[in-house]
Amino acid sequence: MDDVSIHDKRLDDALHELTVINTWLGGHSTSRKGMRKMLKHLPKRPALSVLDVGAGGSDLLAAISPLHRNISMTSLDLNLRACEYSAEAYPSIALVNGSVLALPFKEQSFDIVHASLFLHHFMEDELQAIFLSLYSVARQGIIINDLRRSVLSYYGIMLLTRLFSRSAMVKNDGPISVRRGFMRNELARLCASLPSASYTIQRTWAFRWLVCIVKDNE
Repeated sequence: MDDVSIHDKRLDDALHELTVINTWLGGHSTSRKGMRKMLKHLPKRPALSVLDVGAGGSDLLAAISPLHRNISMTSLDLNLRACEYSAEAYPSIALVNGSVLALPFKEQSFDIVHASLFLHHFMEDELQAIFLSLYSVARQGIIINDLRRSVLSYYGIMLLTRLFSRSAMVKNDGPISVRRGFMRNELARLCASLPSASYTIQRTWAFRWLVCIVKDNE
């Protein structure tokens, strides 16, 4: 799914399957857990603005909408087809076709920035710049939901996709993504590079990391 030149049904099928994977293999539950933790640090407000980077099919809104009565969601994705897919599925979302490497937003534009199954696609030098960029556009903090690298998770996703996936993209990208997943010390090093922030890193189902970064705004 790194190939942004794919603008056909193959991507639609992959995005649909990723929603199923998020539902059953910890994607939605991990993001909800992160959002609950982040809301504890937020002053009560009538509206909550969230930026979802690398949003894919933009299923985050459906997952977290029960946690706040008024969420203003902006989804960023480099693939125009993914934005078109999201526009049909979630017409209330503001969609931006753009790159996380050059965010088209001003500093502190959103209360919370969210990234799920996205950051493992980048090299460490890119990640350092991305973390600082996400930190800049967030007023309160960042939620990261990504893969935990291990032998068991690699062979597990290989077996699951071969047995149940109908998407050639998911079958190919699933094991590759797990191989690119994070170890705790890698995430800790990236978080520690941010100024005036506290963070937590915890394991969640299934073979995921939940990272919550809270800005010190005092």
